[in-house]
Amino acid sequence: MQLSTPLILASRSPRRRKLLEQLGLDFTVQASTVEETVTPGLSPEHIVQTLAESKALDVAASHADALTLGADTLVVLDGHVLGKPADAEEARSMLRRLSGRTHTVYTGLALVHPASRRTCTAYEATMVTFAVLEPDEIDAYVASGSPMDKAGAYGIQDDLGAVFVRRIEGDYYNVVGLPLHRLYRLLRDDFTDLLVRQPPRS
Repeated sequence: MQLSTPLILASRSPRRRKLLEQLGLDFTVQASTVEETVTPGLSPEHIVQTLAESKALDVAASHADALTLGADTLVVLDGHVLGKPADAEEARSMLRRLSGRTHTVYTGLALVHPASRRTCTAYEATMVTFAVLEPDEIDAYVASGSPMDKAGAYGIQDDLGAVFVRRIEGDYYNVVGLPLHRLYRLLRDDFTDLLVRQPPRS
């Protein structure tokens, strides 16, 4: 898949960069400076789409001719949002809460194209069930440092994080941080004029 206009990823996440590369898209990275503030009382679906849109608009303001992609991921357990842990103890607390339970991962997407005055958002939700975690497993994972930059204090793609997950219902890539099918459909449905038609293979 190729675009006729530059694509900018408004995120410093290495996981999102890697997933975007899977679609074969050429893109550059410019991280947004928007604070990831969660407004109490709003639904997770609304929060992730609003934050994704704010990030995309922030970067798109200086790239009028480009298509800018913003994304935001939240982990929700029993109606409570688990963001990125502030420190190791909060990471342990989050993992203890997730142990043996099912939670939902929400990722919001936003595509902003100032040149055509288009802004489109979408979201994906995936249910994730953790196995019961032993204290030493939690301690070892937190000691690795991996949980510190991830919503819910875990990454399903991590060596240890992967074995904590007993079952998922929905899009795996959504849990990593970028639902590829949802993004693909957003591009195909709302920005088809920016897609470069590939010649048929002989």
